Amino acid sequence: MMQSAEAMVFGKNQKGGPASIMQAAAAKNERSGHVSHEDTTQLAGDEVLLLLKPNSPVLGQYVKPLPVTAAAATGGDVEEAPITIGEALAATALTAGEKPVEQTDAAAIQAAEARATGSSVVTPGGLAATAQSAASANEGLAQDVDKIKLNDVLTGAAAKLPADKAATRQDAQGVMEAELRNNPSLTAYPGGVAASVVAAARLNERSS
Repeated sequence: MMQSAEAMVFGKNQKGGPASIMQAAAAKNERSGHVSHEDTTQLAGDEVLLLLKPNSPVLGQYVKPLPVTAAAATGGDVEEAPITIGEALAATALTAGEKPVEQTDAAAIQAAEARATGSSVVTPGGLAATAQSAASANEGLAQDVDKIKLNDVLTGAAAKLPADKAATRQDAQGVMEAELRNNPSLTAYPGGVAASVVAAARLNERSS
């Protein structure tokens, strides 16, 4: 996640920068047996979404600007805009962007789109339709390098939705159920679609 964020700011990962330091620490933790290569944490997912701020050079395009309130004008607390489902989907392009799109991802994206727009009708050329097409195409490819990735579908997702809404616990539950229902192992992908919507809903509850 940090490598992706750092690369977006500087165009590449910096020698001795935060990403390389974290990589060295992660490698040491793996060698020591404290974590596995695919491990992630709830905190990591939450913090990636917190990076998506208009005053951050990392991912400002994915999160709405903070609203100007009377409290802000008088030096009080600034009320942050809630994270939307579309913004959570866009975050997935960073947290799990290199993952090939599978049917479980397409199902979760379709559920998220339906929650965001309030309609179960799949829009031709929309996120859900694109994800389903990508998943179907990937099934016929043997090598991951040739497959369509989540970042191909979800980059700039918030702007691609015809409507959007703040992510809630109910939205997160619906997207998670869709992802699990279509995964034979009944597990959610770390940093994937459902995990990102869950993190957005959790942060929205925390800030409400």
